[in-house]
Amino acid sequence: MSLYMETLGQGADLVLIHGWGIHGAVWQRTAEQLAADFCVHIVDLPGCGASDMVHPYDLPALASALDETFPLPVHVLGWSLGGAVGTEWALRSPHKVRSLTLCASSPCFMQRPDWPSATPAETLTAFADSLARDYAATLDMFLALQVMGSQDGRSVLRALQASLAARPAPQRAALMAGLGILQQADLRPRMAAVQCPVLLQFGERDRMTPPEAGHWLAQATQGELVLHQGAGHAPFISHEGEFVAAQRRFLAAL
Repeated sequence: MSLYMETLGQGADLVLIHGWGIHGAVWQRTAEQLAADFCVHIVDLPGCGASDMVHPYDLPALASALDETFPLPVHVLGWSLGGAVGTEWALRSPHKVRSLTLCASSPCFMQRPDWPSATPAETLTAFADSLARDYAATLDMFLALQVMGSQDGRSVLRALQASLAARPAPQRAALMAGLGILQQADLRPRMAAVQCPVLLQFGERDRMTPPEAGHWLAQATQGELVLHQGAGHAPFISHEGEFVAAQRRFLAAL
């Protein structure tokens, strides 16, 4: 299948992958700034925004959809769930992914006995239960959770809400399947096999993917960790200037 995509700028190709509960419009301001130096592709994952749904809906299927959409090697920047999708793509098609940036993303999103630096299992279960009853309220609740701990939570929340309204909201089926990925995925045993350069951009106050996950990833992938002080789960919004500068510096050095 082909994914809906918007392209800005010229230069080396950079693919931006959004997280759960939203679509590619969340990257608009980031893309506009990076477009001064790169050819930036903003994609809607299947079932989100203007992209059709895909079955089955799991990390391999999502990575395959990206692989089919981009025939040539690209740099990849993935936020939250989008980072897991980008990681799966890099593992499955190492010749396609020139570099991988994980923004507030984790190899394992749900807490486990040996992995406390993640979202509690009961939180994700509550989202699944709520989604079955009240779709709109669940999305509102999820957006609010993403800004918890951020120094500028209200303005970040308004930015996320505006982004969500810019395109068709994700389909319920995509949200349910995406929650399943967040609950089940555990890429930890495979992270050392990522072959490309890795940048990790994390929020120091992130409650969903705590900075401890970023430190673990830095060791597992030999990647560079940038920890944005005062940022929550969306550092590319709350710390836009610093985020873009770190991304530009990382890509320019490759």
